[in-house]
Amino acid sequence: QVQLVESGGGLVQAGGSLRLSCAASGRTISKYYMGWFRQAPGKEREFVSSISWSGGTTDYADSVKGRFTISRDNAKNTVYLQMNSLKPEDTAVYYCAADRTSINSHSDYWGQGTQVTVSS
Repeated sequence: QVQLVESGGGLVQAGGSLRLSCAASGRTISKYYMGWFRQAPGKEREFVSSISWSGGTTDYADSVKGRFTISRDNAKNTVYLQMNSLKPEDTAVYYCAADRTSINSHSDYWGQGTQVTVSS
């Protein structure tokens, strides 16, 4: 079992930055794909970004490309999401996910989420 705990959310003005962290416990995540999803009020959960085991391959939703950066530190069992140039439409609960094979809406492990609110 992998337990995931997100942190780093908060309230920020448009144009600002936040860095989310996802700390894993229970197992080392070095052989897990990791990713981030988000869910805004009244909307379905959507993919934000993912990263491969080594960190060599990353993927982003079109809506965040060029603004968000995913990274991982396997020694710290932690994944990060650096979010720059935030927009009000980035407001959502952000969830961390882990899976041995791929990151998608059916990934094996999920965190409880952290709220990100971007004011205009």
